[in-house]
Amino acid sequence: MEYRLLSTACEYGKDRISADEVNENNYISTENMLPNRGGVERASSVAEGKTFPAYKEGSILLSNIRPYFKKIWFADKKGGCSNDVLVLKTNKSVDKKFLYYVLSDNNFFNYSTVTSKGTKMPRGSKTAIMKYLVPDVDMPTQKRIADILSAYDDLIENNNRRIAILEKAAQEL
Repeated sequence: MEYRLLSTACEYGKDRISADEVNENNYISTENMLPNRGGVERASSVAEGKTFPAYKEGSILLSNIRPYFKKIWFADKKGGCSNDVLVLKTNKSVDKKFLYYVLSDNNFFNYSTVTSKGTKMPRGSKTAIMKYLVPDVDMPTQKRIADILSAYDDLIENNNRRIAILEKAAQEL
């Protein structure tokens, strides 16, 4: 299999969003990103500021602090995030979901951890992250892989919802 640098598949987002457009429902920080690829939860508050780094639907967000917590999210809306969250924008040669799954792999988080800087609060190296090697496969193969993995994610999400409903019902009984 051929590989290429992550930097040839995406770039860091540079767009900004006004603080007026950001609230607890669309603000992402390392605090409301869940570990082990758990997605995000509603923010308890929004940081002070006039603008924030912007993300949009289909962006890949990575927590850049303590990469070993494996915090990653595939955005399903637009909003703003803290400076400790990296926003990745894919180019046209890469399927967004495929790249999300590649970066959700333990190998990526291990690489990011090993190349991070600092000891108490290690921070991923933005330069090293862009040197990570990703599979270089054609678009139809990327889409097939992403579709298969998305179907499993949907099943897991549905089962988690069912479990939550059953637990709530059990508590009420």
